[in-house]
Amino acid sequence: MGTYDDDAFQAAYDKVMAKWPADREAVTVPTPFGPTHVNVCGPRDAPALLLLPGGGGATSASWFAQAAELARVRRVYAVDLPGAAGRTRVRGVRDVAGLGDWLDAVLTGLGVERADVGGHSYGAWIALHHALRAPERVRRLFLLDPTLCFAGFETAYLLRALPMLLRPTPRRVRAFLEWETGGAVMDPDWLRLQEAAAGFPAGRPVTGPRPAADALRSLRVRVLLLVAANSRTHPRARLRSSGGTRDTYTVTARAERLLGDGVETVVLPDVSHHALPQAAPADLGRRLISFLGG
Repeated sequence: MGTYDDDAFQAAYDKVMAKWPADREAVTVPTPFGPTHVNVCGPRDAPALLLLPGGGGATSASWFAQAAELARVRRVYAVDLPGAAGRTRVRGVRDVAGLGDWLDAVLTGLGVERADVGGHSYGAWIALHHALRAPERVRRLFLLDPTLCFAGFETAYLLRALPMLLRPTPRRVRAFLEWETGGAVMDPDWLRLQEAAAGFPAGRPVTGPRPAADALRSLRVRVLLLVAANSRTHPRARLRSSGGTRDTYTVTARAERLLGDGVETVVLPDVSHHALPQAAPADLGRRLISFLGG
């Protein structure tokens, strides 16, 4: 493993959090699995919006580019995940059911009975499983370039990620992000946080299969699926129709087939998987507010 420097990580985390709205507060929510760190902003009487980041080096801090706009109409709760970099110190979450119990406990600890929920990548996988498990607690659901929700990973992506996953170092993290984003300009403070998270002493994150097709067909929560046009994460599918053939991501095709009228699909131009959410198109916040209804 790479040498991890906690002081450097905490300083980098705080620097990204400085980009959040001035009214942001850090809350520690006790759960049966341990304390969960939540960054909170927005009017106290506004509807709740729970945000889940991607896994690995991602943290709740990475929602900084959307936090201010979303917090105009929602009470935003951005959570650091179990088994990932951040300030949550949860242990003993071993399977999907345990993740659901943990997230239920977080919502209850925040005094939230029902929330809009959104997640990026691995966080979207958690969010979707929670909506399937406890639909009464999820009003609307947005999935930002989700992984393992409707399709697997592109093989080339996994091969590129393997050295970083086996022995994470700041140099390998930067090289992988530069490859996946196509050399796009990244926020330097966010990038330093990703590098500082290399070797973070987290527990093993919960992983698992994609949700079953029958479960997805029965989902009654309205879904907004946002796919990064330049994502190297997803395999592509070639579809035939009366108008000819077209290339699309497997994740989009399968979501539309299984969720039918319950899903709205948006392709975000000129952005890749790991540039999200911090370098999302400027209108992402507006799109999310429109979908959430407020």
